[in-house]
Amino acid sequence: MQIINNWLTKIMNRLMLLHEKNRLKVIYQNADITGTEHLNIEEYFTANLPNGNFSIKFGPYVHFKKYCHILLFAGAELIIDENVFFNNYCSVNCLERIHIGKNTMFGEGVKIYDHNHAHSYTNGELVVEKSHFKTAPVSIGSNCWIGSNVTILKGVTIGNNVIIGANNLIYQSIPTNTVVKANAAYTIQTPDLR
Repeated sequence: MQIINNWLTKIMNRLMLLHEKNRLKVIYQNADITGTEHLNIEEYFTANLPNGNFSIKFGPYVHFKKYCHILLFAGAELIIDENVFFNNYCSVNCLERIHIGKNTMFGEGVKIYDHNHAHSYTNGELVVEKSHFKTAPVSIGSNCWIGSNVTILKGVTIGNNVIIGANNLIYQSIPTNTVVKANAAYTIQTPDLR
């Protein structure tokens, strides 16, 4: 019985590997995507891409850990320069243009958006458009470290050599050679044991 279980496990592992490789054909065999020679994509990566009229350019040695996601709309351009690292659960959501400079690292759960939903007031009521968006390009410099669970919003430019601490919402541009920390101070109380 143990021999059969081992054999079935090997077959299942091979089938899962074949499934992953087949699923990634959307990236590796797409004419709108360049620079995939040294691209490293781990398991459970997903990509929602239009049928054409978009551009993704990968520099060498870009690495996506597990559960990363890319979304592009028609007409969008995504440029990821060399040696960029995305940790688990990152997502890049591009309707216009996102550029990420070389040697930049993303912690787990980082989200990048170059858009938000259009909204307006109609008869005094706030209405959010589900299928209309306002866009502005996002640019992230080289040699940056973006901490876990950071969200970067449309129109932001982050300079080179920037560190952004975990859990920050980045809604305005950040200059080169800057450290951004969350301003959420907390107090730790311990019992007085005198």
